Amino acid sequence: MRIRSLLAVGVAGVLALSGCSAVAGDDRPLVVVTTNILGDVVGELVGDRAEVLTLMKPNADPHSFEISAQEAARLRSADLLVSNGLGLEEGLQQHLDSAEGVEQFVAGDAIEVLDYAEGDAAGQPDSHFWTDPERMLDVVDGLQPVLQGLGVLDADAATAYRGEIERLDADMAAAFAAIPAERRALVTNHHVFGYLSERFGFDVIGAIIPGGTTLAAPSASDLASLVGAVEQAGVPAIFAESSSPDRLARALASEADLHVEVIELFTESLTDAQGGAPDYLTMMRVNTERITTGLSS
Repeated sequence: MRIRSLLAVGVAGVLALSGCSAVAGDDRPLVVVTTNILGDVVGELVGDRAEVLTLMKPNADPHSFEISAQEAARLRSADLLVSNGLGLEEGLQQHLDSAEGVEQFVAGDAIEVLDYAEGDAAGQPDSHFWTDPERMLDVVDGLQPVLQGLGVLDADAATAYRGEIERLDADMAAAFAAIPAERRALVTNHHVFGYLSERFGFDVIGAIIPGGTTLAAPSASDLASLVGAVEQAGVPAIFAESSSPDRLARALASEADLHVEVIELFTESLTDAQGGAPDYLTMMRVNTERITTGLSS
């Protein structure tokens, strides 16, 4: 399945270099997807039966990325628009609101939503559901009839991909079960692991940015409180997101009166083919290995 995706990326690159439009003469239905994580999932479900335009580029921040005027126009003319919802695409909301005549699938409507438990966003919906593979399965199940209605669902590929997510979930559960109970604590850049923590039994000690978005900023008192929590819990690692600078995580590690390793995770964005997390399944497996190693050492 990934070979097909890499070939599509190569074709798109050749077209871009030649100055040609990737949509010239393409009469397939157009599915526009906001984030690259959802874009990867949609691509697996439709194969080459639809043109999938993913708006969020590799390594981008979903809270703040912007799109071009051409992309905005294509969004409004799409046959289907797939978004995360739950307040994630903050910089894109005006364009989503303007696409009133486009059929839309909002992933947040297909899952059991958690609210942030603490921080500036306490009580608001948590948009980071993809860290729980079971909820991603709910999204896949919700997408399939919509894509079928559009005539673009590859049923065999969808069945196989669903099986891959089920195996991912089982492998994550087994890996995390090996972490000692007293080490099952997470500190990150911002609150991104609520769903993973509920699903696999972690304790979220806190986040350097006390909210659900990277657009917020911590105060001196926020950092001081988190330093105290890190020292009390004795966590061996802090996890920094690849889409956000890790300067604050390293500053916190240097403030705490113990050695704390800063480990990079791929949490809110996929990478390009060379970046280590080119698709959802790989991203989750890499993160699982890094969390397990970081908290077990």
